[in-house]
Amino acid sequence: MTIAIEVDNLEKVFMGKREVRALDGVSFAVEEGTVFGLLGPNGSGKTTAVRVLTTILRPDVGSARVLGNDVVKKAALVRSLIGLAGQYAAVDENLTGRENLQMVGKLNHLPNSFVATRAIELLDQFNLTEAGDRPLKTYSGGMRRRLDLAAALVARPTVLFLDEPTTGLDPQSRNDLWEVIEQLVGGGTTVLLTTQYLEEADRLASTLAVLDHGKVIAEGTSESMKADLGATVLEVGLPTIDDARRTGTVLDGLGPHVVLVNGTLVEVTVDNGPQAAMVALRSLDAEGIVPTTFNLREPSLDDVFLALTGHRTESEEPDEEDNLSPRQQRRKKRLADLEKALPVQTGEYA
Repeated sequence: MTIAIEVDNLEKVFMGKREVRALDGVSFAVEEGTVFGLLGPNGSGKTTAVRVLTTILRPDVGSARVLGNDVVKKAALVRSLIGLAGQYAAVDENLTGRENLQMVGKLNHLPNSFVATRAIELLDQFNLTEAGDRPLKTYSGGMRRRLDLAAALVARPTVLFLDEPTTGLDPQSRNDLWEVIEQLVGGGTTVLLTTQYLEEADRLASTLAVLDHGKVIAEGTSESMKADLGATVLEVGLPTIDDARRTGTVLDGLGPHVVLVNGTLVEVTVDNGPQAAMVALRSLDAEGIVPTTFNLREPSLDDVFLALTGHRTESEEPDEEDNLSPRQQRRKKRLADLEKALPVQTGEYA
């Protein structure tokens, strides 16, 4: 097994109105030619980890290596090996799709002949050939995201970092982008993907790490995490929030995990589904509680995250760099601009 990305005890603290420990001893390894998923809500540290690995930020403690190269000591070399598609499309809406790709090639100091051919290849790969000579201002959101990913691939990077690449896309555009990512990995590219979408992580990532408040709280395959959670999830719908709260109390202790109450829906993971369901129904009937729905289903990654953190991925927590001083907010904007400039070194184009 060849390791493409190694992260060892990374720490990063932002000092402003309050101290924000964005990364708190994060460690993981990514096997070459696979998709590694960093899963977590806003504020969990995902974007900070990507910015450290792509040389935009320096860690306060710990080390990270991409293809064996230290991201601090050999930053220029690392940049020549990677591609980055951030949360926001790093493309110029006043240029055409083709011109955007050619601009990225020039920033990478690639030969003009290579860039022209590469632009044609990428426009075709991302189903943008017909729109290639139209200004980006005429593109849909999904088309912009596809072009953004294409721009990250101009220099044929060995390792690709995707920071929530499908945020805001409609289901069809998201599925199209997933297919492109699967094709890239099939061709040998290593991908580190951050996401809040459980379905996305379940489909694409062979290995996952769950981040919460800057710490890795779980790591493994999707299947192993679901197996650790339990065999079955009992899902009970109630007519009112008060009924749901009462049901949560009644079902407490039914399974190995904490009962989760979300509005009028109550969920609990159990080891013996049918038997637990009978016990639950008898207990609710004794309390005079009548459910509106009552289901047994297999656990999902969403259940894993809820069990680990007590909240869903779509958290309303602030970003790890919020609440900074005005000076640090300006620095944050500069970091976003730097993110748009990557990749900035010549990659493998022969």
